Amino acid sequence: MKRLASILLSVMALMTVFSAVAGAAAPYATYTYSAGGFVLNSPEAYVPDRVVDSVYIGLLDEDDELPFDDPRDLFVDRDENVYLVDAKNNRVICMDRYYKWKLIIKDFVNEQGVPDSFAEPSGVFVNEKYIYVCDTNNNRIVMFTRDGEYYRIIPQPVSELFDEGAIYKPIACAVDTYGRLFVVSSTTYQGIIVMSEDGGFYGFIGAQKVEISALEVLWRKFQTDAQRAYSQRYVSTEFNNITIDKDNFLYVTTSSISESSQQAAIESKDATNAPVKKLNASGADVMRRNGFFAPGGEVKVSYSQLDEINGPSKIIDAACGPEGTWSIIDEKRSKIYTYDKDGNMLFIFGDKGVQTGNIDSIEAIAYQGDKILVLDKSKDCFTVYRRTEYGDLLINALYNQNHRVYDSAVSDWTEILKRNNNYDAAYIGIGKSFYRSGDYEQAMHYYEYAYETENYSAAFKEIRKNFLSKWLVPVLIGFVLLIWLITRFFGYAAKINKKAQLKVGRKSLKEEMLYPFHLIFHPFDGFWDLKHEKRGSGRSAFLILVITVLAFCYQSIGTGYIFNPRQSAYLNVFAQILAVVVPLVLWCVANWCLTTLFEGEGSLKDIFVAACYSLTPLPLLIIPSVILSNFLALNEGQLITLMNSIAFVWMGLLLFFGMMVTHDYSIIKNITTCIATIVGMAFIMFIAILFSTLMAKIVSFISSIVIEINYRL
Repeated sequence: MKRLASILLSVMALMTVFSAVAGAAAPYATYTYSAGGFVLNSPEAYVPDRVVDSVYIGLLDEDDELPFDDPRDLFVDRDENVYLVDAKNNRVICMDRYYKWKLIIKDFVNEQGVPDSFAEPSGVFVNEKYIYVCDTNNNRIVMFTRDGEYYRIIPQPVSELFDEGAIYKPIACAVDTYGRLFVVSSTTYQGIIVMSEDGGFYGFIGAQKVEISALEVLWRKFQTDAQRAYSQRYVSTEFNNITIDKDNFLYVTTSSISESSQQAAIESKDATNAPVKKLNASGADVMRRNGFFAPGGEVKVSYSQLDEINGPSKIIDAACGPEGTWSIIDEKRSKIYTYDKDGNMLFIFGDKGVQTGNIDSIEAIAYQGDKILVLDKSKDCFTVYRRTEYGDLLINALYNQNHRVYDSAVSDWTEILKRNNNYDAAYIGIGKSFYRSGDYEQAMHYYEYAYETENYSAAFKEIRKNFLSKWLVPVLIGFVLLIWLITRFFGYAAKINKKAQLKVGRKSLKEEMLYPFHLIFHPFDGFWDLKHEKRGSGRSAFLILVITVLAFCYQSIGTGYIFNPRQSAYLNVFAQILAVVVPLVLWCVANWCLTTLFEGEGSLKDIFVAACYSLTPLPLLIIPSVILSNFLALNEGQLITLMNSIAFVWMGLLLFFGMMVTHDYSIIKNITTCIATIVGMAFIMFIAILFSTLMAKIVSFISSIVIEINYRL
């Protein structure tokens, strides 16, 4: 038995070791972001396969070849041959698909028959015919045949569009299927340089918009010509890299945008300050940003100086993968961010470190079939990452989705969810497959899981269209009937208000509650009668306040999913009460405190009653807008915004006129009083916060004394 127990323990120990080794296959976490910006761990889509350095390539097998130093770019051609730019040794190393060198482009003889060479080249591009090398410090691009034979030099373009004395430093280039050459120059801010194959200059495309604040624009209006000459020049930010996909769309990256502007662009999906753009031939940004956040690297970042890595990502390169996928790299974190063609984040992986798979100083990225190659500048090597089974499932799902094989796409996305049930892109993928097959209800069901309101809205519109095609006549009849009922109600309210006007003595609760429907359209007469003719009371004012609170409660839980996708399963009534009651009470108290100073005639009760009656437009418009939100699509939400805006503006005007009539002020005096009231509200809040903080410190001090006494005893 002892021997058997020993064997079992040994087996368990070996299993633990093997599981630890398997778990250590990737020394980094793979993850995505949820709609709320929370990190969701994901299975590994790519794992490190090998590290390729000068020894692996076979450079050191030759006596006259040096190990590569200061690598700056990687490129993979259609035959999966790999090209590496070795800046320190002024050469381009060409490798086969197995990363063994087969050609080195270094010294050549130019068209004048003069021996020539590179000067710290930075980029390389290869198409079916030629190899293009960005000879940075020689201010030119050199073309070679695929066999490494010298073909042509493309010199610095000449044009009046370049600033006088401008320096041309090509660091990256791309060529489309029509032979147009797109060049990124590190010292050129006008945008991407477009040239012909023989060096003819076409122009600039994709220039970044300049950020100038309104204050700076105003200040420059008062400056002299000399002051403007010495002041800061506002120029576009330059790009740092470029790549091109099979459809001739350009992916360009920049890292010179301000951190705040870049992060705001990621969260708002605004293309103006995006760190990566997809440009067409005319320079227009056509990138789809349909994900929870716009493509641009890390979503939730820290600005704390205590963190080793803080602030937004620094994007320095992009690469195009299979089925419309594409990746960018973050120089700060040495991470790879991969998206689909719609801008949905698929996965993030990578990290700094010394283990195999970690990148110390990331410099470039390229796809090679089902592999990703990432260049590590400081280690003088590149790491090959191979796609896992999970990654294969992702690509297969995208393939079936792109080729309209919807049943297979659903099966693939379902398999992905079995491995990662937090993967929002899978829910969206299944939803898209159901949508394209015409099953809109199922599509909405899966979109709802991922908080994907845009596609949910598209499916909802299809269901609404089908419904209206069958029930259009009953819907129109119901709408007309609703308008008739509203008209009848207002007519009834006007009739009751007219009778109550002639009634002597105290009004009934029904008469007081119908009076706001007269007041909101006739504020001057309405507020005068409210105070002097006793058309309202504290009980009706309080009831209007309760109805307003209930309207906001209904808004928080009753708004349609499209406009409130993250609504809670429960309602925080206390928060809704505070949101309405606290501003109202502050206004009443502050305004009453100023009545003596400004000779106001209204009492605290008069102010409270007038303020509560001024709230009437809020429930009148908020409740219909909430009901309407359940029948509108996403692009029709302006109607809801308009209704809510009208409600608050209307309420504000009623409150203004109510205070003017209640205190018998002129317009100028009432404006002054309202401004003073707002200042008074701020002062009361400050005193309240100060008092509560002081009381908390006193309670904490007394508690500490009691605890200390108990400890001593």
